[in-house]
Amino acid sequence: MPRRTSPLRPLLTAAGVVAAAGVAGVGYAAGYEVRAFRLRHAIVPVLAPDAAPVRVLHVSDLHLVPGQRAKEAFVRSLADLQPDLVVNTGDNLAHQDAVPATLDVFGGLLQRPGVFVLGSNDYFAPKPKNWSRYLVERQGPAKVTGVDRLPTQDLVDGFEGAGWLDLDNARGRLEVAGTTIDFVGVDDPHLRYDRFPAKEFVPSADLRIGVAHAPYRRTLDAMVADGADLVIAGHTHGGQLCVPGYGALVTNCDLPREHVKGLTRWHAEAGDAWLHVSAGLGTSPYAPLRFACHPEATLLELVPRR
Repeated sequence: MPRRTSPLRPLLTAAGVVAAAGVAGVGYAAGYEVRAFRLRHAIVPVLAPDAAPVRVLHVSDLHLVPGQRAKEAFVRSLADLQPDLVVNTGDNLAHQDAVPATLDVFGGLLQRPGVFVLGSNDYFAPKPKNWSRYLVERQGPAKVTGVDRLPTQDLVDGFEGAGWLDLDNARGRLEVAGTTIDFVGVDDPHLRYDRFPAKEFVPSADLRIGVAHAPYRRTLDAMVADGADLVIAGHTHGGQLCVPGYGALVTNCDLPREHVKGLTRWHAEAGDAWLHVSAGLGTSPYAPLRFACHPEATLLELVPRR
């Protein structure tokens, strides 16, 4: 007599397959990809026709907890690139004791010319969160309440002591590989700390770069209106949890998804500029996983305009 099959069996089998795939996906995201660091390359045509190329290393969202050996080793190795300029777009810390370790892993890069801005995680310690928040879009700035302050000034002192320019709500100028670069930066827009600095009347530079942690539209538009040729930002983690073939589900700000990471063109009413958003090197220690979005640093090669 044939064995009777329960009508629920196909459903239970399918549910088991989905559950197993989910467990495998989380294991991959938390066990492998979050530590599978990549160095990206991008060519940005922003220089005058006869200018020599300028190599800019963009690092962002380190979220360092002391003892993260794979991450520390990768960041140390970036000094071997000997970039002409380092741009750090914030969220370096993820622990009260992370400043010495952060300055240590950046040690070789601190010997290069550099600029930096701060992110929310350079001010406030991370707190437990549900990783599923990375699947739900949130466009507004963060509300920070009831969290511990981090030793932000120690980090700033370390960067400035090495000669890096603090661009938090400030302007600056550097001579880099024969190119004079004017910078304009803002403190973290995600915390509403951004105050766009007053215009300074100085002789024209060869290149103008805007720097921010969180790429909110208001910030990008203001930098384009200020004359930026290139804007550099982080914060988005590239979406962190992405869908293969589709991309990021969220950007954690009001930035459109098509600009969530990499080099794109940003169009504003006042004009347009190149925009580079880094997917970043780390995650919150309370959401230590990435999927279809490897942690990264990027070497931007600035070349003459076509």
